[in-house]
Amino acid sequence: MSEIIQSKNREKFIELAEKRVSRVIKDIRLVGNLSNRSNYTYTQEDARKIVKALRDEVDALKARFDAKGGDAKAVFKL
Repeated sequence: MSEIIQSKNREKFIELAEKRVSRVIKDIRLVGNLSNRSNYTYTQEDARKIVKALRDEVDALKARFDAKGGDAKAVFKL
């Protein structure tokens, strides 16, 4: 019985992980489009803040998978 539950939990994890990671990759690429200086004006400090915010979130994600981190909810602002 527990093998069936584990199997369903695994299937759900795979389904959600594939959808969510694909969505995040797409969104990161869209953020990368902001680097086009012919369409946008930004400072190096703006770019540094964006990269730092993304890096911090990836670090928090890694910590959660390593069971070291909490559930931090942050809102990004320039």
